[in-house]
Amino acid sequence: MFLTISTTGTPERPATDLGFLLHKHPEKAQAFSTSYGKAHVLYPEANAERCTAALLLEVDAVALVKRGKGKGRGGAPDAALAQYVNDRPYAASSLLAVALSAVFSSAMRGVCTARPERAAEPLPLRVEVPALPARGGPALVQRLFEPLGWTVTVEPVALDEQFPEWGASRYVRLLLESEERTLAEALRHLYVLLPVLDDAKHYWVASDEVDKLLRVGEGWLADHPEHKLITSRYLSRRWSLTREAMERLELVRLAEADDSEVEDLDNAVEAEAEEEARPTPLAVQRRDAILAALRGAGAARVLDLGCGQGQLVQALLKDTAFTEIVGVDVSMRALTIASRRLKLDRMGERQASRVKLFQGSLAYTDHRLKGYDAAVLSEVIEHLDLPRLPALEYAVFGAARPRTVLVTTPNVEYNVRWESLPAGHVRHGDHRFEWTRAEFRTWAEAVAERHGYTAEFVPVGPDDPEVGPPTQMAVFELNTTPSTTPSTDRADKEAKAA
Repeated sequence: MFLTISTTGTPERPATDLGFLLHKHPEKAQAFSTSYGKAHVLYPEANAERCTAALLLEVDAVALVKRGKGKGRGGAPDAALAQYVNDRPYAASSLLAVALSAVFSSAMRGVCTARPERAAEPLPLRVEVPALPARGGPALVQRLFEPLGWTVTVEPVALDEQFPEWGASRYVRLLLESEERTLAEALRHLYVLLPVLDDAKHYWVASDEVDKLLRVGEGWLADHPEHKLITSRYLSRRWSLTREAMERLELVRLAEADDSEVEDLDNAVEAEAEEEARPTPLAVQRRDAILAALRGAGAARVLDLGCGQGQLVQALLKDTAFTEIVGVDVSMRALTIASRRLKLDRMGERQASRVKLFQGSLAYTDHRLKGYDAAVLSEVIEHLDLPRLPALEYAVFGAARPRTVLVTTPNVEYNVRWESLPAGHVRHGDHRFEWTRAEFRTWAEAVAERHGYTAEFVPVGPDDPEVGPPTQMAVFELNTTPSTTPSTDRADKEAKAA
């Protein structure tokens, strides 16, 4: 992982002043230990006309696993090799951003007692990053850096130079040039935007990251045209932290426009003024309804099928009545985010023994899903194409056969109550369908009849007298009477074939 910063100078103002600004002597090669490997600072060239400082980060893959997502707790077995064989040692990411902050901390703050006047003035700067992961491509790289006064040269890296027809990879070679930026500003831009372009962080993003982002982004982030995207990605798309950061950035913009202090605006409302009660989000109401149904069914060992980023798994872990919780999702990225959300790497042994995450597709039978008290399909079925529903039906109701199955899905009739939803649109771009209450009931009752279950229906959210609730939930209970048997072999074969 490699990055260079270059500047030019004159005999009166030599380029080697860069060494003073970085607090690293040009005639020395220095090494610094980090939690994830060793950072080296060296100067490939250093004279009055031109000076280049290089930061080389040697990533220790084993240390990265131990300090990050490793230890084998709840991780997907299929991802074990990927923890050691990946692009982390080579591509600029949050690892390099943290190394920049650790090695050049004084320079990032603009502190230089030896050359204070140089630290405060713009320099002719040239920054090169040979391998930068860019989710969004070269166009996004330009949208992020150009508004900050950089001349951007970005070159896509081919997947394989021997096979140009394969096209470009997600990596680019980046060159930034400017004579308007101070060194401190350049380092702060890199510190924020490197992990934003990678769209991933190697460590858990907590609430203190908001303070860090606003501190490093002071003076440029609030007015950046892509500040929403930067904030969301930097905070790993955690909506609560993103909302807090956006509110604080808005205060900064208002203060600048009003030529006042942020504290003055933030305290403009009297302390005794009561805030309006905010309605409980539908996602929270949905989780509460699911938890209540699971407790009512006496379930202890629960499957969260299509667990996504682990919100329900996290809620289940808070109740000791649930002794085993398994999250299953087809997306490894979702499972990675879920692992970070649950802090599996820092979880105690007893708590860690209660939870597992693994990759799997609900379109296929899976022996790992057998033997559980309950399974939850929360906002899952609408993401499947209708012809694939019979396969999911058989995998869950015909093969796994938990005692209780909970299925929630949007009620399309309620969509007319969403003022921000255009007529005729589904609630999410990935929804293949959204059912009316009658359509959902017809499907659920047919599934129950085919596989030996009974189905009851529970409204979730405000139950509108005209259009019903925003979310509808079916509670399936397995019949245990000897006279009740699952569907015929023919029906199961049809479901398997689908």
